[in-house]
Amino acid sequence: MTTQIEVKGSVQTIMAAGVAALVVSLAITLYNLMSQGHASFNTGSSGVTWGLPVVTYVFFVLTSTGLTFVASLAMVFGFKEFYPIAKRCIWVAVVTLIAGFAALALEIGHPFRMLWAIPTGFQFLSPLNWMGLFYAAYLVLLLLKFQKVNANDWDSYGSRTLGVASFVAVIAAHGTLGGAFGALAMRPMWFGPMVPLYFLLTAALSGAAFAVLITYLTYGSESSMPDKVKSLMTGAMPKVFAAILAVVILAVISRTVIGLWTNADGMQVWDHIVASPGYWIELVFMVAAFFMLLNGSSAFAASIMVIISLFIGRYEFVISGQLVPLFKGSWVPGLIDYTPSFTEWMIMLLAFSIAFAGWALGEKKLNLSAEPATRN
Repeated sequence: MTTQIEVKGSVQTIMAAGVAALVVSLAITLYNLMSQGHASFNTGSSGVTWGLPVVTYVFFVLTSTGLTFVASLAMVFGFKEFYPIAKRCIWVAVVTLIAGFAALALEIGHPFRMLWAIPTGFQFLSPLNWMGLFYAAYLVLLLLKFQKVNANDWDSYGSRTLGVASFVAVIAAHGTLGGAFGALAMRPMWFGPMVPLYFLLTAALSGAAFAVLITYLTYGSESSMPDKVKSLMTGAMPKVFAAILAVVILAVISRTVIGLWTNADGMQVWDHIVASPGYWIELVFMVAAFFMLLNGSSAFAASIMVIISLFIGRYEFVISGQLVPLFKGSWVPGLIDYTPSFTEWMIMLLAFSIAFAGWALGEKKLNLSAEPATRN
């Protein structure tokens, strides 16, 4: 096991800022929810029922999925050069999953009713029902795997089994999350069998971007990184990152062209998407990040650009898919208006605070730089 690295000042600063933002955002959110209820959200019977908190949920649970993929490169598939960041990725997968769950819990109002509603009213045909079960199993398996790794048990039969089980569970959870959108025929922008695969691709990209970001935040610069970490961050990791990014760029462009080409009812929302500044920020940032990675420029800057792009993409997917009024068709003038409320923005801030404060706490207390003592 490697020795505990010295915690950089940036980690301390991020943890302090994250905790402060968490306290403030949670206090504001709880006050607004207790005083106004769901009226504090700009969602409802107008047609947009899943707002910014659901966007935040999707963003973070898919980021957790992607971080599990990165850790699995070493612990499931045997690419040993990824071991120096594997433990860190597992921990951040845990905290980003919790961040996503927190955003969803505050959005749905009474999450603890699931404790008796699911077993007493199990809906076998509901993707949302299976999604909840699979993500709960994934969280438990991920925590057990981290416990093994934290005890320096990387390669025992039990540890390897937990690694494989976590990977299988996240694929199942990811598939049902994609199915929760892709099965909705009344929402043409979402509907289709390729949505789970699109989520899989973008989850892998989000995981790669976060893996790069937290590694640079941990060490401060490449010159401060241990040799194995530096070798990974200047070698295999940017190549994997760039390869996934290229496929996602192709997927985004393909979805855009098909969305603009078709005259199917409900797909007219693509004109609105392409006319928005957010879409072009998303695309330009992705393309710029791809060329930065190819040219050996700052992977840190590229990771930030990709994370911003992915969040915009999640917003476009979740919100724009609801902007065409149901059961009315293209003859309805205009689209539904939606702007996140202050409470919704606070829930987003709360989720990001959990993710970054949780990561920083792990850096201070859990020796996330550890790797197997010997690697055959």
